[in-house]
Amino acid sequence: MTTETTTEKPGISAAIIVRDGAVLMVRRRVSEGELMWQFPAGQIEDGEAAEDAAVRETVEETGLAVTSIKLLGERVHPKTGRLMSYTACEPVQGEARVADEEELDAVAWVAHSEIKEYVPYGLFGPVQEYLDAVLPH
Repeated sequence: MTTETTTEKPGISAAIIVRDGAVLMVRRRVSEGELMWQFPAGQIEDGEAAEDAAVRETVEETGLAVTSIKLLGERVHPKTGRLMSYTACEPVQGEARVADEEELDAVAWVAHSEIKEYVPYGLFGPVQEYLDAVLPH
């Protein structure tokens, strides 16, 4: 029996972007099950580092240029079964907007107290811990 379940599909890299006391979330046009709101994210390309994918996907989806700070962690997502990487990023230039209209229909800067409204089933531990540390609440 092989354990190649996580390598069948490319991993997904998510960007955790904080600015002015809020974290950037996007709403996908096509929801993955219960996932309505999530972080800017997309497939990691061959030979691409998770951090680089997070930066690239953020620009493609929201038009916001960011730089990666650190990889917060990885897991197999409980809802989608995809290997997920989470990278803390900081904005460099631009404003977040719906740049990829095929993928997204809204973007939002979410305060710490609002996270549960956007993600009712809770965030990945290391992501929540990072946001607890950097967002006012």
